[in-house]
Amino acid sequence: MEDDFYATIKLKSGEEIFSKVSPCTEEERTFLLVSNPITFSEVKTKRGISGYKMEPWLKTSRDDMFIIDLNDVMTMSESKDIDMIIMYQAWIRESKDFTDSEDPTGYRQRCHIKIVVNIGELC
Repeated sequence: MEDDFYATIKLKSGEEIFSKVSPCTEEERTFLLVSNPITFSEVKTKRGISGYKMEPWLKTSRDDMFIIDLNDVMTMSESKDIDMIIMYQAWIRESKDFTDSEDPTGYRQRCHIKIVVNIGELC
């Protein structure tokens, strides 16, 4: 595997996350170090516009790095989709900027919505 890459990870639990991934091996076991993992869900506005809602994978944690045992992964797909990566990076940047501002509950950080006019561009 490469050093660092962006990927969609489907866990055996059924969860699907998108993250920057760094594989690491220790004592003959492989782990994935995931940075700022997020989940996507499709949303439609009242006007019928489709988009994606991005949220942190673990909503009650302020950590940005997590370790996943490769044995807990069903499948993983490296993403080379520039639009998806840019959207992910923008969400992380905006989330961190917002966390530093006046939102003591962190509500907007967890509920940030990005609208994608053409969903086909993400597939």
